[in-house]
Amino acid sequence: MTSDLGYTCSCCGAHHAQLPMAYSVEAPDLWGARFDGRSDGLLSSDQCVIQDQVYFVRGLIEIPVIDSDEVFSWGVWVSLSRQNYQRAVEVWEAPGRDQEPPYFGWLSTELPVYSPATTNLKTNLHTRPVGERPFVELEPTDHPLAVEQRTGISLDRVRAIAEAVRHSNENR
Repeated sequence: MTSDLGYTCSCCGAHHAQLPMAYSVEAPDLWGARFDGRSDGLLSSDQCVIQDQVYFVRGLIEIPVIDSDEVFSWGVWVSLSRQNYQRAVEVWEAPGRDQEPPYFGWLSTELPVYSPATTNLKTNLHTRPVGERPFVELEPTDHPLAVEQRTGISLDRVRAIAEAVRHSNENR
């Protein structure tokens, strides 16, 4: 296990006591304020529906951190077909839901530290026991995010992500 996960930022020179090992997005990319309060939509911490036509579930892309017991996670949204979304909702609080086959979906979160874009990468959403976010498995392509999920990342890469995310948020 890594003993010191603090880091000195190469962008601003400040020392940050904690190295974030997870980032999450509050809503799918398609969600917007125009959908708030509508009867044909929903945005909760785990599920999203837009105009009773587009369906999303929140899950985790987990990436092993090389030479560490740590796992780095992206909290992302995956769009599902109506049928798969309805099934996921049906078993959402059911014991044994982790025995469900994976649901095919499309990544619906743009992660700005990757190029090319991450939106619309093919995924399989694996449910886990009740209370745990689903696991998002990316199709094994040569996209940098998919490669990182398969091969892992270094702590230096986690630090670079932290710097990029921290400073992109400051510039908004």
